[in-house]
Amino acid sequence: MKTGLKPVLWSLAALLLLLSLVLPLFNLISLLLMMVPLVVLYTTLPPKSFALHMIPVWVLAFVIGGPATLIIGLFFLIPSIVMGHLYMKQASASRVIRTVGVVFLAQLMLELLIFEMFLDISLLKEMGSFVRTMFDDLMTRGLVPADWNSDFTEVIIHTMINSIPVAFIMMAFGYTVITQFLARRLVKWSGGPETPRFARARDWRLPRLLVVIYLIAYVMEMFSSTTSDSFFAVALLNLIPLLSYVFAFQAIGFFFFLAHQRGWNKAVPVLIAIPVLIFPPLSLIGVLDTAFPIRKSFTKP
Repeated sequence: MKTGLKPVLWSLAALLLLLSLVLPLFNLISLLLMMVPLVVLYTTLPPKSFALHMIPVWVLAFVIGGPATLIIGLFFLIPSIVMGHLYMKQASASRVIRTVGVVFLAQLMLELLIFEMFLDISLLKEMGSFVRTMFDDLMTRGLVPADWNSDFTEVIIHTMINSIPVAFIMMAFGYTVITQFLARRLVKWSGGPETPRFARARDWRLPRLLVVIYLIAYVMEMFSSTTSDSFFAVALLNLIPLLSYVFAFQAIGFFFFLAHQRGWNKAVPVLIAIPVLIFPPLSLIGVLDTAFPIRKSFTKP
């Protein structure tokens, strides 16, 4: 067993992150960082040593924090192992993001299924009940328009439930990107292998085929029913916002390219990225950047 100081410190970090899940405000930060020490430990230790470091962490988490803490810790174990394995294989950053993101997404969907089939808890029904109760309370207090009725509430619930796939995809992608950004640096600091970095933001380019798919989906959505539960309608409901986010990142890449060409301060494109991500219509910049060679107009001769 490798008993150097750094593995012990990372094991301690994993334990502290698990135990801090019971603390308000700290639990969100803990969830965002949960995979980082696990990825570092798996990448820098042999499998048996990794297991020997993690067993006391899980035992202490169970004794101090209870079974819920242990369950959450085990949830993040599989994607952490997958990411660490890809690091050791020197996989590209894009492959790491795709693979770990899919694993994370599959676990989220499996979790819904387990709650429904084995624990007899429908998270979708619970969400619907919560929204109905909230709007009923708002109606009682007179905080919603006078013409608001239960039909409007049901439309909101229907849209929220059918939008869960895109929410899960964005959650899996965002979580994987944050972990990748932090873990690859900390793996190197801990004596692990050099791992490929992200492509520079100014070099991000999407295939033009996505523009065609986006336009077709947008036109089809205009003629589809907003209350339909068919697979086709639900797919369109999720595809449009998902592609909008994809093109929003392309727009951010364009502003990083522009900043590089014009010699702007590096903080400028970072600040521009905030409104681009918040306001979906600004993703149109990414659509134009993908569809047309507008960067040539800004390229230095």
